[in-house]
Amino acid sequence: MSNVAELLKGAAELFPDEVVTEAHVRHFDLPLGAGRFALITLDNGFDHTKPNTFGPQSLAKLDVAIDQVERETAAGEIVGVGITGKPFIFAVGADLKGVEALKDREHAVAIGKGGHDVFKRLGTLAVPTFAYYNGAAMGGGVEVGLHCRYRTVSAALPAFSLPEVFLGLVPGWGGCTLLPNLIGADKAVSVIIENSLSQNRQLKGKQVFELGIADALFEGADFLEQSLVWTAAVLKGEIVVDRPEIDRGEGWDQAVERGRFVADSKVHGAAPAAYRALEIIANAKDGDLQAGYDAEDEALADLIMGDELRSGLYAFNLVQKRAKRPAGAPDKSLARPVTKVGVVGAGLMASQLALLFLRRLEVPVVLTDIDQARIDKGVGYVHSEIDKLLGKGRINQDKANRLKALVTGVLDKAEGFSDADFVIEAVFEEMGVKQQVFAEVEAVAPAHAILATNTSSLSISEMASKLKNPERVVGFHFFNPVAVLPLLEIVRGEQTDDASLATAFAVARKLRKTAVLVKDAPAFVVNRILTRFMGEVQNVIDEGTPVAVAEKAVEPLGLPMSPLVLLELVGPAIGLHVSETLNRAFPDRFTVSGNLKRVVEAGKRGFYVYDSGKPELDPEVAALLQQGDTVLSEEQVRERVLGAVAQEIGLMLDEGVVAEAQDIDLCLITGAGWPFHLGGITPYLDREGVSERVNGKRFLAPGVASVPA
Repeated sequence: MSNVAELLKGAAELFPDEVVTEAHVRHFDLPLGAGRFALITLDNGFDHTKPNTFGPQSLAKLDVAIDQVERETAAGEIVGVGITGKPFIFAVGADLKGVEALKDREHAVAIGKGGHDVFKRLGTLAVPTFAYYNGAAMGGGVEVGLHCRYRTVSAALPAFSLPEVFLGLVPGWGGCTLLPNLIGADKAVSVIIENSLSQNRQLKGKQVFELGIADALFEGADFLEQSLVWTAAVLKGEIVVDRPEIDRGEGWDQAVERGRFVADSKVHGAAPAAYRALEIIANAKDGDLQAGYDAEDEALADLIMGDELRSGLYAFNLVQKRAKRPAGAPDKSLARPVTKVGVVGAGLMASQLALLFLRRLEVPVVLTDIDQARIDKGVGYVHSEIDKLLGKGRINQDKANRLKALVTGVLDKAEGFSDADFVIEAVFEEMGVKQQVFAEVEAVAPAHAILATNTSSLSISEMASKLKNPERVVGFHFFNPVAVLPLLEIVRGEQTDDASLATAFAVARKLRKTAVLVKDAPAFVVNRILTRFMGEVQNVIDEGTPVAVAEKAVEPLGLPMSPLVLLELVGPAIGLHVSETLNRAFPDRFTVSGNLKRVVEAGKRGFYVYDSGKPELDPEVAALLQQGDTVLSEEQVRERVLGAVAQEIGLMLDEGVVAEAQDIDLCLITGAGWPFHLGGITPYLDREGVSERVNGKRFLAPGVASVPA
C-alpha cells in the first residue's frame, strides 16, 4: 500500500458518514484521429442537489483511477487523460462535515497532504491532462483542475470559486500556489481573497475563461463534445495554448499588498485565514510548487485546529441547513396559495418590495398610495429596474413585457385589493398610521388574505388589536437593501394563526429569503441587538470617549462597517426612532443619545464627511457634540459594548424571542452582514469569555463553533 493510500485510509476512519465520490474511468477514440483517450468522471451517485465532494475515501477513489491511467500511459495505450463531473456539477471541494470532527493536528495535516498527493499526480502523468469544468466548481473542485495541464469551462457554469478564506481556511490543495503561477498574483488575489471576503462572490464560466484560468470556453449544450474536439486539436498540435508571461517582479509584491489592504478593510486583522493565504501567495513568486504545497499543508492544519474555522463552518451550516428548515415554522401544508399581492405605499421601500414580489412570484402586484403622483413614481421605479435587468441580459424582452404588465398602481384600495391574497404595508413607522391602514385593507381585502407589515420595531399584536380578524396579521420585516440582504424576520403576533404563518413562510421561500421565526417583542432580533450595540458606542462617546477611539474599539469584530457608518446607512432619524421605541420598552438598558438627537435635529445625514475620500468627523457635527469627561481606552470600550450585547442576547433567549442562539447568529449574518468567520456573534462572545462573565454560561455547547475537546 502506498503512503498516500495509508494516509487516506487512516483519515477515512475519522469520516464515517462520507458521501463517496466515485472516479469512473472510460475510454474512447478522440475525434480527428487524435488517439485513444481516458476520461475520469467524478460522480457520487446523486443528482445535482447533492454535489460531488472530496473526503478521504473520495480522494482514494481518484487515486486508484490515476493508478489505472498511469499504467495505461506507461503501456502506450492512451494519449491523454481528462477529468470532468456529473451533470451540472464538477466538484465543490473538501467534505466539510468531516473537517468539523477533527480533533488532532496530525489528522488535519493528513487531509492537506492527502489532497496534494493525489491531485499533483495529474500534473506528473507522462501524457497531457485536461480538466473540463462542466458545472459548479469550488475549492478542491477548482484545485484538482489546476493540477492539469489544460482546462476548458462551460459558458453555462453558474458558480466557480475558491471560498476557503470566507470560511476560515486557505485554498490548501494547490490553490494558493498554482493559481498565481497560472494567471498572475493580482488576479489570484482577486479570486482567493477579494471574492471570498465579498460574501463569497462566485465567477461565471465566461469570467473563468477571461481570467485565464481556463484555456477555452464552450456552450453548455454540447460542452463535453466541443472540449474533446478541442483536446484532439491540442494533442495534434493544431491548437497551441499560449499563456501570458507572469509578472514575478514588483507587480507580484504589489498584488500581495493589495490583498493585505482588502483583508484589513474586511476583517481588520481579526481572522487569520486571509493573511495566511497571502503569505503563501507571496512565497509562490519563485515558482517552487512543492514548497508552496508544504506551506498550504501547515496553514490548513493550523486553521483547522483554530476556532475561527469552526465558527466559519458553524455559520456555513446555519446558512445552508438551518435557513432551509426554519425553527418553529408551522407545517407547510397549511400554507394558502398567493396569486395576487397588494403593496400599501409606493415610496422607495414599497417599490423595492413590489419589484421583489413581482420577480420571484410572477403574479399581479398592485401598489396604492395617497396620490397618483406617488403611485406613478412607484410603478415607474419598478419598470425602470426591469429595464435594467433587460439591459444586462438577465431577462429577455418577452419576460420584461410580461413583468411590466403585471405591476399596476391604483388610488382606491377596494379596487386594488379585493382579490389579493397577500397585502403588505410599507408606510410611515407610526402605530396609529399602521392601524388605520390595516383597518382600511381589512374592509376591502378577501377574508383569507394575509395582512403583512414591514415594521422594523412596532408591536404586531397591537397593530392587529383593533381588527375583526387579527389572526391573519404577520410581521414580515425585510432588511435594506431588499434585493441584497437575505434575512426576513417573520413575526408571530399574539393571535396570528398557523395558516397565516405557514403562508408567510411559503412566500418567503419563493422570495428566496432566509426566514427566521421571531416572537412579537420590541425591535425583534437584528434591530434590537444593533440598537443595544450602537447605543453603548454612543453612550461612551456621550460620556467623553473620542469618536475615533469608540469606533476603532470594535474593529476586531471585523464588521462590514463601523457603527457610525452603519448609522449613516440606516439614517440617524430611523436610528433615533428605534432607540426611542426600545427606551420606552426597556428604559434601564436602552438610552436615547442627546448627541444623536442633536444630529437629527440639525438635519445631518451622519457623523462623517468624505471630502478626502475617507470618513472624517464632520466639523458641524463635532460642534454639536456635548461630551462628559470619562475617557475610556479601546479595550474598555470593547468590553462595555460586548458585555451589553451578551446581556441583551441572554435576555432575548430567556424571553423566547427566537428558538435558540443559532437563530440570533443566522439573523446577524444574513440581515446585518456580520462576519462568517465569527459565526455571527455568540461563538465570538463564548470564545472571548464575555458570555460567562456577563451571563454565567456559554451560549453554545463546547465543540459547537469551536474545536471539539
